[in-house]
Amino acid sequence: MSRTDFGAKTWLFPMPALVVGTYNEDGTVDAMVAAWGGICQETPAGIMIDLDAAHRTTDNILRTGAFTVAIPSVDNIAATDFFGIVSAKKEPRKFEKSGLHAHKSALVDAPIIEEYKMILECKLFDKFVIKEDVRVVGEIVNVSVDDSVLTDGKIDAKKLQPVVWNPISREYVTLGEPVGLAWNIGKAFLNND
Repeated sequence: MSRTDFGAKTWLFPMPALVVGTYNEDGTVDAMVAAWGGICQETPAGIMIDLDAAHRTTDNILRTGAFTVAIPSVDNIAATDFFGIVSAKKEPRKFEKSGLHAHKSALVDAPIIEEYKMILECKLFDKFVIKEDVRVVGEIVNVSVDDSVLTDGKIDAKKLQPVVWNPISREYVTLGEPVGLAWNIGKAFLNND
């Protein structure tokens, strides 16, 4: 078997494409894409996202103590990419230009972007400042899911069509077919002596 070394890279495959929603000081919706984040604790349910301190989203989270995290799908990937390439500091009408719609979460001071089928509603739980980055830890107070992506009361990945980011090729990719049942398929090795 042959291997190639690429050196120190911030590559993890796949990485999430998380749409972070907040409110600006004037009450308008702000949305940005973050790839550096993930679930970080179970009790309380938590997510950590690494943000540049210069982002308006970072300012909004620190001011309001709340944010939402939307999981993009195939049907909203163009708007998701737009949120990743346009700064709200340079384009104040960023969210409006996306053509998407939002309403206020009933649980946190942050927007539910309606076109995203799965959204985590979060309260700011903690923050860590490291150089120019702010790592925010959100307590997930609710996971809001559009009924159209449920099968038998559970989130159906085939219906959700979640999109992740490939940092190596700089492409968005959809998740594939299931390959095995977790905490089950590995049992085949239990009797290997």
